Amino acid sequence: MIRQRWLSLAAATAVLAAAGAVAGMGSAVAAESNGGVRVMPLGDSITDGTQVPGGYRIGLWQRLAAGGYRVDFVGSQANGPSSLGDHDHEGHPGWRIDQIDANINGWLAATTPRTVLLHIGTNDVLQNYNVSTAPNRLSTLIDHITAAAPNADVFVATIIPLSSSGQEAAGRTFNAALPGIVQSKVAAGKHVHLVDMHAALTTADLIDGVHPTSAGYDKMAATWYTALRAVPGSISTGATSSPTTSTPTASTSPAGGACSAAYAVTGQWPGGFQAAVTVTAGSAPISGWSVTWQFANGQTVTQAWSATVTTSGGTVTARNADYNGSLAAGASTQFGFLGNAPGTNSVPALTCART
Repeated sequence: MIRQRWLSLAAATAVLAAAGAVAGMGSAVAAESNGGVRVMPLGDSITDGTQVPGGYRIGLWQRLAAGGYRVDFVGSQANGPSSLGDHDHEGHPGWRIDQIDANINGWLAATTPRTVLLHIGTNDVLQNYNVSTAPNRLSTLIDHITAAAPNADVFVATIIPLSSSGQEAAGRTFNAALPGIVQSKVAAGKHVHLVDMHAALTTADLIDGVHPTSAGYDKMAATWYTALRAVPGSISTGATSSPTTSTPTASTSPAGGACSAAYAVTGQWPGGFQAAVTVTAGSAPISGWSVTWQFANGQTVTQAWSATVTTSGGTVTARNADYNGSLAAGASTQFGFLGNAPGTNSVPALTCART
């Protein structure tokens, strides 16, 4: 009787394990491939899709398919529902930046992605793991990715909001360092792009204070999709992006001790560009700022980070985010954006004002 019960338990365990393998589709499952552009979703549980298996990859895949893009998600992990056409990814729940970095070369060699979608840093904050140096670790990780896959486009996302006020403050500090990191890679000729994922969600989009709801994950999907479509070659077999850099050429002088702004095109490709604007306080501290300019050649802003950007016709106004408005005398901050440029991409004149 005891032996019979043990055998029954063993059989039940085997059935449950098999069912779990089907539902979770762990790393032992053979990789799916449709021969499309190889895209690696890379990160932690938010990439894996904790709480909503498949996470943002569901909505992203559906948008890509609807848009006529043939994409092959790649990675050593796999999960998600049948509505996700390709389950492969490189999302590792609980992992920090250093843990991803320790494995990245092997993953890249095994999958040779054309495009990498990187959302990492949340667990550095949650685990309070040397948070002050997390941006340095992220910079090193990006260097390792671009060295191993020099022709890949690497999309680096700011981490999404966190419900804990203390952790959210640490996350915002981490995010504030990302534009400068990305700009330094672009200036070195790397195919690196910033995606402001933090601005795409609010804490109302979280199911447990950390992971998004289905609707929150879909907002992430929409944000990834917009960023990918802005960079030729990242999700299609057309020409690859060719980053170009420029020195800031349009600036204003401090008016009445207020602020100045300097504009630089940090990356450019057919039909689109990436730009950075550096805001510097004048001879007195300021508690807020706005920068205004007029595009002369039909350019439009498609996505911005570290500022709230509004447009009216060809006039663009950028206002500080809630974490970078206060500047000491002579201190600087930076925001950036992606834009469309149907023709000539001339540098506009800027006006900076205290708010």
